[in-house]
Amino acid sequence: MRKAFILLLMIIGAAQICAAQDAASRAKADIDALMTTWHKAAAAADEKTYFDLMAPEAIFLGTDATERWTKDEFRNYAESRFKGGSAWVYWATKRNIYLSSDRTVAWLDEELASKSYWTCRGTAALEMVNGQWKIRHYNLMFTIPNSAVREIKPVIQRELAKTEKK
Repeated sequence: MRKAFILLLMIIGAAQICAAQDAASRAKADIDALMTTWHKAAAAADEKTYFDLMAPEAIFLGTDATERWTKDEFRNYAESRFKGGSAWVYWATKRNIYLSSDRTVAWLDEELASKSYWTCRGTAALEMVNGQWKIRHYNLMFTIPNSAVREIKPVIQRELAKTEKK
C-alpha cells in the first residue's frame, strides 16, 4: 500500500511539472506573438495596435542617447511617423524569452533585422496585466562590432558634444 501511495505522489508530481511546463511554453508563445505583432504594427503604421500593446506606464529607450520616453511622450514623438505608410521596420531574427516563476513577469532579448540599418538588438520587460501581456519597458539598440569601435568613437563623441552644447 505504501508503495502505491508513493507511486501516486510521483505521478501527481510529474503531472504538475508537465502542466507548469505547458503553461510556460504557452506564455512564451503568447509573448513571441505579441512582440511580432508589435513590430508588424510599426511596419504597417498601425498606431493603435502598437501602443495598445504597451502598458500605460511603459518606457521606450530609443537608439539615441536622448531618447527616453514614457508611452505618452513616445506616442507624441512617433505620431508623424505613423501617419505615413510605415513608422519603422524591424523584425526579429532571434528571440530569447524568460519568465518569472509565477509567470506574471517576462523579459526578453531579440536580434532585429532592419531595411534601414544593420543588425540591431532589443530588450524588453513585460508584465501580465488583467490577463494580457503588456510591454513595460523596451530598449532598442544599434549593435556595433568591437572591431569598428575605434573608428566610430570619434564620430559618436563629436555628435554627443553637439548635444551637450544645446
